[in-house]
Amino acid sequence: MNLHVDEEITFRKLEILLAFMETGNLARAAERLDTSTVSVHRGLHSLEAGVRCALFRHEGRSLHPTEAAHALAEVAREVLRTMAQGIRSTREVAGYSADRIRIGSLYSLTSRVVPTLVMAMKLRKPELQTELLLGSNADLLQSLRDGAIDASLMAIPEEASDIESQALFEDDILFAAPVGSRYAELKEVDLSACADERFVTLKEGFITYTGFLDAFRVAGFTPNVVMKTGDIFSLMNLVSGGMGYTLLPGRVRGIMPQRVQLIPLQARFLMRQTIALNFLRTRERDPNLLALLAVCRTAGPDLA
Repeated sequence: MNLHVDEEITFRKLEILLAFMETGNLARAAERLDTSTVSVHRGLHSLEAGVRCALFRHEGRSLHPTEAAHALAEVAREVLRTMAQGIRSTREVAGYSADRIRIGSLYSLTSRVVPTLVMAMKLRKPELQTELLLGSNADLLQSLRDGAIDASLMAIPEEASDIESQALFEDDILFAAPVGSRYAELKEVDLSACADERFVTLKEGFITYTGFLDAFRVAGFTPNVVMKTGDIFSLMNLVSGGMGYTLLPGRVRGIMPQRVQLIPLQARFLMRQTIALNFLRTRERDPNLLALLAVCRTAGPDLA
């Protein structure tokens, strides 16, 4: 069946028809639609041209709807209601303005940053349910682009023009060693003097792994990495157990095992991460993301 609707018949003109039918007056219809009486008048006549039959009788300067106008108004009301519901359903499937928000996060942000933001969102939008996905920077960036999550708490991705970022705080990378190691009493660690040490690290894709490589590039040698792991908690336990040294962001201080200490690196090895809320630019007007943005701007300074 070949369905065709004349191009003169638009959703806006159906809205004009309903406003006129419900108010019974051009001026009141224009006021309801925040437009001019001339625009309402033109819209109604254009609608008549589209349906190819008379919708109104002229009595002086007044318009009176015919039975045809009442019939079209009934259909228009159903069409607009169905389309509005269809748009809502479509947006919910895409994650826009749904009753849930899916947030991705680095493991290292789950002890303080994630709970703070989730609780603040609960106060702002009590009806909104939050789902959490953990992963590396690379995994979370791909999940954003795939539509698997709505926003991600991670480092700002490089060369990602499709991503909008709201910086939360900056974090220094520090030297992590077991308590009582030969580095314990140092105020700063000279990374170039650690060429003979064993190291453990996160797997590729984590922003801390990228900082790890950058720091050793400055130090001028390739570290002896004896083990890689997929989450920062396991990494800290490896250091605690004496498996090797590593580099960690300062934000993990509050969740470190007791047998691990963080020591600043010398200034020339200093690496800094910018942690941010990240989301697709195409989602920048989504109400749930706007609420999350507002929460992040308020809480950002207290999250470092």
